[in-house]
Formats: sequence, structure tokens, C-alpha cells
Amino acid sequence: MLGLNRSPAKVRLIEHGEQDSIDLISYEALREDSSYIELDGKLVRSLFISGYPYTASSGWLNSLINFNNNIDVSYHLDIVDANLSLPKLNRKITEFESTKRSMVRSGQLVGPEVTDPLDSAISLRNKIMRGQEKLFQVSIYMLVSGNTIEELDKVTKLLETTLAARMFYTKVARYQQLDSMQSVLPRAEDLLSQKRNLDSSSAALTFPFMSSELVQENGILYGVNKSNNSLVILDRFSLNNANSIVFAESGSGKSYATKVEILRQLLSGTKVIVIDPEREYKLLCKSVKGSYIKLSAKSAQKINPFDLATTERTRRDLAEHTQDLIELLSLMCEGVSPREKAGLDKAILSIYKKHPKTAPLLENLYEELHHLGQLKLCERLEKYISGSLAEVFNAPTNIKLSNDLVVFDIKDMPDSLRQIMMMIISNFVSNQVKLKPQKRLLVIDEAWTLLEHEQSARFITGLVRRARKYYLGVSIISQAANDFLSNDYGRAIASQSSLRILMRQDSTTISNIVSQFGLSEYERNYLLISGKGEALLIADQNHVAVKVIASTQEHPLITTNPAEIYL
Repeated sequence: MLGLNRSPAKVRLIEHGEQDSIDLISYEALREDSSYIELDGKLVRSLFISGYPYTASSGWLNSLINFNNNIDVSYHLDIVDANLSLPKLNRKITEFESTKRSMVRSGQLVGPEVTDPLDSAISLRNKIMRGQEKLFQVSIYMLVSGNTIEELDKVTKLLETTLAARMFYTKVARYQQLDSMQSVLPRAEDLLSQKRNLDSSSAALTFPFMSSELVQENGILYGVNKSNNSLVILDRFSLNNANSIVFAESGSGKSYATKVEILRQLLSGTKVIVIDPEREYKLLCKSVKGSYIKLSAKSAQKINPFDLATTERTRRDLAEHTQDLIELLSLMCEGVSPREKAGLDKAILSIYKKHPKTAPLLENLYEELHHLGQLKLCERLEKYISGSLAEVFNAPTNIKLSNDLVVFDIKDMPDSLRQIMMMIISNFVSNQVKLKPQKRLLVIDEAWTLLEHEQSARFITGLVRRARKYYLGVSIISQAANDFLSNDYGRAIASQSSLRILMRQDSTTISNIVSQFGLSEYERNYLLISGKGEALLIADQNHVAVKVIASTQEHPLITTNPAEIYL
């Protein structure tokens, strides 16, 4: 054990004012052990990566950045001259080929321990000779700390386990702790010299630091970056598609965040349509003078499920529209057989031919089905034609989507009809979008209910998949993340959404969230402890922790806090 302290001579120099700059920045006390250093009462230990995985992927050292303890990382990268590397590579290739020939002559089986490095070395040599790759020497050192030796050992074990899970092997720099610590300091000195040869592709993938900023020139403000207090500005229509999903437990601020986005999308010229099952968007709609459409069994405002504009373009879309109608009618009839589905297809096409100028009604379909002998279907449709629900679905459309913000309130609809009405509204919006494509956003709150039946789940999945073609973004909001992600259609919707906004989760949902979106351990813990209005925003491959903040003018229009609304 080696103890290093200030010498009496240096102390006397300092007392007489004759110290140099080195004395001023020297540590008060430093003691080196075989496996750690005691520095001003703090224990620090240096480790280095001694073994690397055979294959690499992007961001393969993110576990260092997201390690949930204090850690300093030093990354040394030196280019190797091709004139020096090629002779060494050729020598290594010759050794492997000699070993291979010797094993073949002796009748031994040549395994991957020989063939794999040989193939890799030949491939690397050829790429270097063509100028496609360069060779680098990489050293990665880590410095962890603790107040006691027990704490230091615990952190060390945790780091070794974390890296071993990704096939990285680490070693403590025994009897070289001082050199190792100096190699970690920002002095660009690699005193430990624990190097590994990597080609330029692997070296680039090894670099663990990725920008946590998300700022686009054209976009809206989503909030403040939690890691560096920069602004998170994003144009969702510039992503692979403009669809989004919002998963959050109740009370974590998902409706608040959605309303903030709606206001700012309106300011940027985007038209917004909202399906509101809980009457949470009424105040916002009135504040911006939007169209507030209240749909119920007694409402005078109607949507005809068969409403399809009679232009040439939308007539070409009749086949797609027919399939959507079959899904809707299957849900209304509580399921249909293949024979009945064929009958519906024939009847729908027939009534559109008979009504070339105006949209047919549900009663027209009923008459056509009766004519075709589909009596069982007619019995199940009877309540929508002449029964208690005749005024809900069997009437011409008398609403328009001309306003910048249109909110469909379906709170007063019976629970058994909410899914049907959600499908009708979504289909109506889809048809209007096809007629005149422009920048639009369809927000579906509590969308998990659409996954309860296969017909509605299949319909909404198709809508999300086709939305990009018509300059439409679909926002799916749900607090039932488990129900959503345990459903095949729900997972398909998640995969078709380039923007994901994940807010606070509980222990029962976090596993599915982590698995579906490939989150790190740090992101997992963040979602478990995040506060109200805090979210993990994923835009394509960018992951940013964000705090959603509304201005003093926006807040009164979007808050759902009863204490603020009713006082």
C-alpha cells in the first residue's frame, strides 16, 4: 500500500507564499490501494473493458450512459496507419490459415473459433485495401466511487453485471489504480494502454454518447428537455408518419399534454378533429371558437355511416369504403358469418349504384338485404331502422368539418354504442380527408375501447396505416397500456406510430412498455417516478425526457383540475 501526502517541504513553501500552480490544485490526501484509491476521504475505483461482444449494434454502450450511479467514462480513440495494420493483418491471416490446414491434415473438425476470426480478418483486410474501412485502437475506462469499501464493491458488482449482460467483460485495474485514474481524467492521456483493435464501423457504433436534444426548425413546442433545459420542438409531419400514441396512468397529465399540442397545432395551421368520450375538450373548443358536436340518442346532429362524396376520386375509393362499412355493420350486428359478409358486400355496392347523386341510408341497405334474402341480418339491423336507435344512425349527415377545431362529444352515448360511434366518426373523417387532403390531426381519446372487438380493432388499425397517404396524423390516447400492448392490433398501431409519448406508469404496465419500445433501465425508472406532466418522448429513434409546460394564457383553457375550474 502506498501513501501519498504533501511533504513538509511543500508545506513550508506554501506558508512562505512560494507555492507553484501544481501545489494549489494538489489533493489534500491521496492513498493508493491495490484495487482502489482513497481521495480526500472518498473511495474511487478504476475499471477497463477487456472483452467486447462479437457483433455490435447502434448505441451498444448506452448502458454506461444510463448507469444508475455516479460514473466517469473515458474513451480513447487512436487511428492506426494502414501501412502498419495491413502487415499485421496478413500475418494474423497466415497464422489462422496455417492452424486450419494443420487441423484438416490431422483430421480435426475446424470449428468457428478458427473460421470466424479468419473470415473477419480477411474481410477487414479487403475493406482496408479498398479504402472502405480504417483501423482504430479503442480504450474505455470507467471510474466509480463510494463512501465505504462495501458501497464501492456493490457499485462495482452492479457495473460489471450490467455490462456482462451485453457481453462486455470488465476488469479492475489492480496495482495500476493511479495510472488508470489519470487515464480517466480529461487530459487525453492513456497511461493504462488497454487497447482493442476495431474497424471504423464498429468504433463508430461503440461511441456511446448520443444527443438528447430534439429541436427542428419547423415544428411546435412540446416542452422543456429535462436533461439540459433546452426546448423540445418537433414537427410530427416530418417523421416517417404523423401518427402518435400517448400511454399514461390516470392523473399523470395525458389530457393536459394533448390539449397543449392541439392548441399549438392550431396555431401552426393544422386542422384538428377530436373524439371526446369524457367531455374533457369542451372548454378548449369554445375558447378557440371551434365546432362542438354533441352526439347522443336524442341529438339533432347526425352522421350517416354511408356518407361518401360523389366525386370521381372518392368513387374509386368505394371498394375500401365498403370494407370499412362491413366492419362497422359487423360490430352493429354483433358479428356476421362469411356468407352474411358476402351479402353485405353485394348489398352495399348495389345501393351506391342506385343512389349515384346522394348517399344512401341504413334503411336502403336494410331493404336491399331483405331483397337478397338476408333475413337474419335484417332482424339484427331492425333496431337501427325502426327501433329505439332509428334516429341515431338512419339519417343524413348534417355536420361539416370546415372549422379548424371540431370536437365530437360522445359522453351521452350508451356504453354499448360508443365503439360504433367512434368507428362512424373515424370513417367520416377518413372520407372527408380523402376528398380534400390537407394537414389534419385526428385525436381519439380512450382509444383502448376500440380494441375490445375485432371489427373495431381491425378498422382503426387500417385507418392508422393509411393515414399518411392523406396528410393525416392519428393520435391514440389510452391509460390502459397493458390492454393495448397485449393485443395484436394494439401492437400494430404502436409500430405504425412514429411519435410515442410515454408518461408515468405503474409496476403492472412498465414491463410491457419497456419490452414494446426497447427502453433502457434508466428510462424504465424514469417512467415509474416521473411527475405530472413529465414524459418520455420518442420520435423515430430519438428519446427525450420532456416536461410539458403551458403558458399562462394556455393553462386556463386546458386544465381539468376541479379546484381551478369550479373555484
